[in-house]
Amino acid sequence: MIERQRIGRELRATLVLALPLVAGQLCAVGMNVVDTVLAGHLGARTLGAVAIGTAIWNIVILVAIGLMLAVPPSVAQLVGAGRKHEVAPLYRQALWLALVTGVLLQLGLSAAPALLERARIDPQIVPEALAFLAALSWGAPAQCLFFVSRGMSEGLGLTRPTLWFSLLGVVVLAPLGWVLMYGRFGLPPMGARGLGIAYAITLWLQALALFVYLAWHRNYRELCLFAHLEPPRWRPIAGLLAIGIPMGFAIVMEGGLFIAAALLIGSLGAEVVAAHQVAINVASVAFMIPLGLAMAITVRVGQAVGREDVSGVRHAGFVGIGLVLATQAVSATVLALAAVQIASVYTRDAAVVAIAAHLLLFAAVFQFSDGIQAASNGALRGLKDTRIPALLCAFAYWGVGMTTGWWLAFPGGMGAPGLWLGLIAGLSVAAVLLLWRFVALARGASWQRLPVDASV
Repeated sequence: MIERQRIGRELRATLVLALPLVAGQLCAVGMNVVDTVLAGHLGARTLGAVAIGTAIWNIVILVAIGLMLAVPPSVAQLVGAGRKHEVAPLYRQALWLALVTGVLLQLGLSAAPALLERARIDPQIVPEALAFLAALSWGAPAQCLFFVSRGMSEGLGLTRPTLWFSLLGVVVLAPLGWVLMYGRFGLPPMGARGLGIAYAITLWLQALALFVYLAWHRNYRELCLFAHLEPPRWRPIAGLLAIGIPMGFAIVMEGGLFIAAALLIGSLGAEVVAAHQVAINVASVAFMIPLGLAMAITVRVGQAVGREDVSGVRHAGFVGIGLVLATQAVSATVLALAAVQIASVYTRDAAVVAIAAHLLLFAAVFQFSDGIQAASNGALRGLKDTRIPALLCAFAYWGVGMTTGWWLAFPGGMGAPGLWLGLIAGLSVAAVLLLWRFVALARGASWQRLPVDASV
């Protein structure tokens, strides 16, 4: 009875943290849905251009998320250890890391033309894709600053700002993108480039609005987050990098699998590219549920580590993983039963709808493995166990997933469905390996040999 009560308490605590995070993640990916729907109604070529541009932009997002994911478990462990006064100095150093990372990522996007040329993307798509990326690249620093601020708040257990400011992004991007893409209120139609401009403006508004909120709201007042400006200090930044680089590597390995698939599919023609974008967009929406839950699992596990609560670590991880399995059963059912109806929301092109609906059946299959690997990785991040999971992810996603997908798609002649079978294989292997890793650490005392000091 006591054990059942503790599981119930853990379940409620995880849900309280996770619901705003899930809703926030859905709003964040809602910005990609807005992109896709707006572009889809301009035709397959514009949709294909935004698909390819988004695939490259997602590299930026993955690197930014990966590095900034060092913040939530670090803050959570400080809170669990009763060292809340150290949060503000850590946050200020993380802002320096975010700013430098954002500028470097913006500069890195200048390599996009060479990347598209090597990927042999359909020449009809390339000019609009590059125009979209050139405009969007100005939002890279803002995206990194937003992730750091959001992650600090999540580590404190304050997850509602993730929802409010992600929702702000959707509310701003939809009308602004419509005006600039289609040319309204006397402005010329700018197509994909207009969408990139709208996206960059939205990212800066999100970041600045969140700064104002953190400086003003009573929940953060005692922390004195902006009490003074500190110069960059190498030791805390190095500590964040030591945690964040392996996390970033693991996330880039997973996201890179999907990005590489999109670029490979780019050689199969505009209709297939457009259908893949629709299907991957829908799969991304579904993934936001386990991702939001994984973020909550990270905080719950991190706080238990800070308290040196061995059984708390186990409960936080296993209850969260069980919760993810339940949500993924719902997602898989919806995708399998409503594939055509979902694809039809994005475009009126019958050929694109038919291909996308077929690919969504593959997305339904990998819902369980995608959820398990996300939740297990979230639990491991709470332990600050990042290096071995990164290697496991690299093997699963590229050694298994991309190798299998490429072989089935091209030498095997299966095209896009072959690549999606590779996604299923990679995610399934990652799910098994990451779950095994967390089980091994949580059931023994071996996690206590990890660097559990909450400071960085």
